[in-house]
Amino acid sequence: MKRVFIITTIVSFCLLNVQCAKDEKNKVPNAVSLIYPTENLLCIDNSINFNWSEATDPEDDELEYNLIIATDRAMTNIVHNSTVTSLQALVSLEKQTAYYWRVDAVDIDNDQGTSSEIYAFYTKGDAVLNYAPFTAELVSPENDSKQSATTSISLEWNAADANAGDTLTYELYFGENSTLTLIDDSLSDKTHVVSVESGKTYSWKVNVKDQNGAKSIGQTWGFTVN
Repeated sequence: MKRVFIITTIVSFCLLNVQCAKDEKNKVPNAVSLIYPTENLLCIDNSINFNWSEATDPEDDELEYNLIIATDRAMTNIVHNSTVTSLQALVSLEKQTAYYWRVDAVDIDNDQGTSSEIYAFYTKGDAVLNYAPFTAELVSPENDSKQSATTSISLEWNAADANAGDTLTYELYFGENSTLTLIDDSLSDKTHVVSVESGKTYSWKVNVKDQNGAKSIGQTWGFTVN
C-alpha cells in the first residue's frame, strides 16, 4: 500500500511538472532598430539593401525577421513582405515613390515581438527635381484611444520631405465620427487645438503640401472623449 502511494505521488508530481511547463508562456523577442534606409532618406538607387539590428530573445530562441515595405504609413498597401534569417535584404522597388518600412522579429514558436518603428524613404526618379512630401505621421491623440473628459484637445503630427529645403504647410481635417471637415488649409505648425465634447467620437487627418504644390494625403485616425 505504501509503495502504491509513493508511485502515485511520483506520477502526480511528474504530471504537475508537465502541466507547469505547458502553462509557461513563451517570451517574445524584442524590437529591432532600423539602420538603412534611414528616416526620410532620398535613395539614389531603387535597388536598396535594407539593414537592421539583431533582435534578442529572452529564451535564446532562433529568430527570423519579417521585412515589410508599403506605400502608405499605415502599412496596408504592402508591396514587399519577406522572411529572412539575416540582418539585411536586397529589394528592388519602383522609382520616384514614397515607401514606408518596418521589421518584425519572430521566434521559433512563430511568436512575433514588438514591431520596429516605421521609417519613410523616397526612391529617386529620372530628372525629377521636386518630390511630394511624405504622408504625415500622426502623433497624438493615438488612434482609437480614449481621452479623459475635456473641452479641447491638441492634435499633433510630424512631417518631412525628401527635398531638404522645402517649406511645408498642412491641411487639417477634423469632425465627429467619420465626417471630416476642412479646419484649415495652410497651417504652418504641427499642432492644432480643437474643441471636443464628452461622450463623442472624432476623426482627423492631415495632408502635407510643399511650396511647389506637391501634396500627400494622410491617413484618418479616430479617438473618443469619455
